[in-house]
Amino acid sequence: MKILIKNAQIVNEGKIVEGDILIENDIISKIKTNISEEADQVIDGSGKYLLPGVIDDQVHFREPGLTHKGDIESESRAAVAGGTTSFIEQPNTVPNAVTQELLADKYEIASQKSYANFGFMMGGTNDNLEEILKTNPRNVPGIKLFLGSSTGNMLVDNPETLENIFSNMKMLIAVHCEDEATIRANTQQYIDQYGEDIPVKFHHLIRSEEACYKSSSKAVELAKKTGARLHVFHLSTAKELELFRNDIPLKEKKITAEVCVHHLTFTNEDYETRGSLIKWNPAVKTQHDKDGLWEALLDDRIDVVATDHAPHTWEEKQNVYTKCPSGAPLVQHSLVVMLENYKNGKISLERIVEKMAHNPAILFRIEKRGFIKEGYKADLVLVDLNENWKVEKDNILYKCGWSPLEGMNFHSKVTHTFVNGNLVYENGKINEQKFGERLLFEVEE
Repeated sequence: MKILIKNAQIVNEGKIVEGDILIENDIISKIKTNISEEADQVIDGSGKYLLPGVIDDQVHFREPGLTHKGDIESESRAAVAGGTTSFIEQPNTVPNAVTQELLADKYEIASQKSYANFGFMMGGTNDNLEEILKTNPRNVPGIKLFLGSSTGNMLVDNPETLENIFSNMKMLIAVHCEDEATIRANTQQYIDQYGEDIPVKFHHLIRSEEACYKSSSKAVELAKKTGARLHVFHLSTAKELELFRNDIPLKEKKITAEVCVHHLTFTNEDYETRGSLIKWNPAVKTQHDKDGLWEALLDDRIDVVATDHAPHTWEEKQNVYTKCPSGAPLVQHSLVVMLENYKNGKISLERIVEKMAHNPAILFRIEKRGFIKEGYKADLVLVDLNENWKVEKDNILYKCGWSPLEGMNFHSKVTHTFVNGNLVYENGKINEQKFGERLLFEVEE
């Protein structure tokens, strides 16, 4: 099967060049101007921009055990509609993916059900060091540790265990950093004042700057002490940014950081209008924090933009504060959110591609993906930067059926998505065949 994309503006490795791309089977076989070769399908990319498919390094697709919220099939379908062609999923499913067998079960489900390429994190706990040391770095992206409790019961809070994991792991360790003792003390203060129905506008003061910094600074200190490869998920405060470097290339960094689209989009002021729909852990914080995150993203202290896609049902999100789960679905809309920031002059197209495709591929050492290069897998997205539309119930593909972005207008749209050379999404229509493959990771000798 040959597909030819003609006259697109190709965005790759800091440049935008008009050209053609020939896809043969699952590979980009040729990139140049005026390819005249015969193809089974020719797509006119005139006036559109061709990007490498987005690699989302942090999602929760809820399978197994929480499939009333979302599942690998439904959420990967939403992902490809939004230009995300590969995802790395987290271990806090039910049961938690904390043994090799349970991890293998998730890979087996995805091999049958995923529209996008997939990798699954192995989960660390206070007592499974032996099990995580069996993890194969060739086909698993890393070890995930919750240093603050989140969905699921995976809090790793034993200092000796933590040091053991950091000292013994050759693989990347990804962490959720919030200090549990600080959060519990803050929560109790507000319960004493309001009972269970705490106004959600206080969420960022409960899951506070102090809680985040206390935890992330300890993780960074431990990584420096042990030489571990550390990736800190979903930074949310300006204060934490002093912990990260921008004076060495990403390939040489042992300590890296991610920011999520919601922390670049909302502030605590938005709790008034969007309420619990924007209740995340870590919390959306102040305008000062949001400004700091943007600055660090653009000066390379922050390496990756992701979603922390975490669907819950509408009913679950209507509960009182103490019973309302944190998290929201975003994987269908992450690219258009960032393209809107491009339209508003906050970030260039080249930098969006760097932070959402190139850098996740470099950081996780994903083999042959994340770039538009000959010989690489044909995971590609064609976008129209002059298409106005609104996020509404009838165009949301998440199983939970809602989005924290509902009612927002966007001025760019994904028109085509290719996964492993297959056209999986075209102008609102999804190819119901599933072409997702297991991600492979380069291992240092």
